[in-house]
Amino acid sequence: MAAAAMGADPAEPLALVLSSVGFWLLASLLVGMLANVLPQRWLLPARRPPAVPPVRFGLGIRVWKRWIPDAGGALPGGVRKASLVRRDPLALRRLVAETRRAELVHGVLWPAGLVTALWLPPAGVLVNLVFATLFNLPCLLLQRHNRRRLQRCLARIAGP
Repeated sequence: MAAAAMGADPAEPLALVLSSVGFWLLASLLVGMLANVLPQRWLLPARRPPAVPPVRFGLGIRVWKRWIPDAGGALPGGVRKASLVRRDPLALRRLVAETRRAELVHGVLWPAGLVTALWLPPAGVLVNLVFATLFNLPCLLLQRHNRRRLQRCLARIAGP
C-alpha cells in the first residue's frame, strides 16, 4: 500500500524482469541464427594452426563441462557437438569450426547485456551483465579448452 501511495507501480519490477528475459531469448536466437549461416570456411584458420602446447586452465573444466548444455542443434542448420564423435581429420576440423562458431556466439552475447541500459535502471543493467558473465564466460572457456584438445588430436593424427 505504501508503494501505491508513493505512485510506484507494483507491476514495474515484473515488467523489467520480463523485458530482460525477452531480450536474452531474442538476442540468443538472433545471434545463434546468424552464426548458423556463416560458412564453415570462415570459421577455420586460413593456414595450419601452430602446435598448441598442453595448457591447463586450472579451472576444473573437465569437472563442470558436463553441466553446460549443447544448444548446437537447437536451431535449423545447427550441429550438436556430441554428434561429431569420429576421430577422422575431416570430422575433427568440423568440430574445431563448431567450437569457433559457439565461441563467436557467446562472445557476441556477453556484451549484449549493455543494450539493456536503454530501458533498465543501472542496477538492472548490472544484474544483466552479471547474468551475461555467468552464462557466457564458462561457455567461452569450454570452447577454447575443447579447441585446444581437438587441435592437439589433429596434430597427432597428422604426425611429425
